[in-house]
Amino acid sequence: MTPAGRWKLAAGLVIAGLAAAGGRLAPAASAAPQPAMPAVPLAAPPAGDPPGPEPRMVGEGVISTPDDEFGGTFSPDGRTMLFNKSIPRSQFYVICESHWENGRWTAPRIAPFSGRWRDSDPVFSRDGLRVYFASDRPVAGVDHHNFDIWSVPRRGDGWGEPENLGAPINSDRNEDFISFAANGTAYFTSAREGSQGYMDVWRSRLVGGRYTEPENLGAAINNKDWFNIESWISDDESFLLVGAFGHADSAGDQDIFVSYRKDGVFGPLKPLGPRVNTSAREYSPRISLDGKSFFFTSERGMTTQVRTRPWTREEFENAARSVRNGLGNIYRMSLEDALAGTRE
Repeated sequence: MTPAGRWKLAAGLVIAGLAAAGGRLAPAASAAPQPAMPAVPLAAPPAGDPPGPEPRMVGEGVISTPDDEFGGTFSPDGRTMLFNKSIPRSQFYVICESHWENGRWTAPRIAPFSGRWRDSDPVFSRDGLRVYFASDRPVAGVDHHNFDIWSVPRRGDGWGEPENLGAPINSDRNEDFISFAANGTAYFTSAREGSQGYMDVWRSRLVGGRYTEPENLGAAINNKDWFNIESWISDDESFLLVGAFGHADSAGDQDIFVSYRKDGVFGPLKPLGPRVNTSAREYSPRISLDGKSFFFTSERGMTTQVRTRPWTREEFENAARSVRNGLGNIYRMSLEDALAGTRE
């Protein structure tokens, strides 16, 4: 049942989560995603450095290291970054926090609200006052053995207590990733009843300050053979980015795909080009609030290096200890270049 290759959740928990049943908290007003906020331009990391046509590692040696990192998100001013560190192969992961100070990223620390359970894929709200993430932590003291979407308020330089979003976003199955359009509509991945594949992309609209019953995005996005782990919606809902396993047109493992919306309908998923997708794993797509930068995670490096001769022991050991050892790193490039060749 588990697709070949790496998924951030342990395979046993995925299977258990798909079959799990149990109650959920009623939606709490304080935990609900905030209504749409005006876009605040994201300062480029590092500040003033525009994104280029080729992927460049974010914070090499500090953010992107020989460890396994994924899922970077930035505060609206671009000066706080949250991301994941994982124990390969993703048996446990925590959300880390770093700040842009004096022209560099500070040494990351585990965020105060993380470090005890598996917490992944943080996403800042548009106003920067709340962060959303997936977690397998207990709900009201009860361990349901699956992942829900949670949020945590940001209070000055600190953080409040995480809150479970409850229904209708969360169900008795796994929910793994959430993003929001400018109008507040939530796009998220879930294995809830009604899914066509292992995990599907669902949408819930914000009406009168409350979220409506989620709708499945349908056969153009979801398929019985696909495992759609992440979904990032553009501000205007004109296109959707999906990180997925199982596609026949994959470059080799997990890849990032895009679907364009026309007349209110999302079209077929198309893989991003070779600057993004490689024979390694690419996942966790994100877009800066100014719409110029595309962020993603890639495991390119040793596994994608073309060699004309075998490794020596010294070469192999040095490479295995390097930043490009084939574990996850976070990259940034121009959104325009990332999407090149995918439009009709």
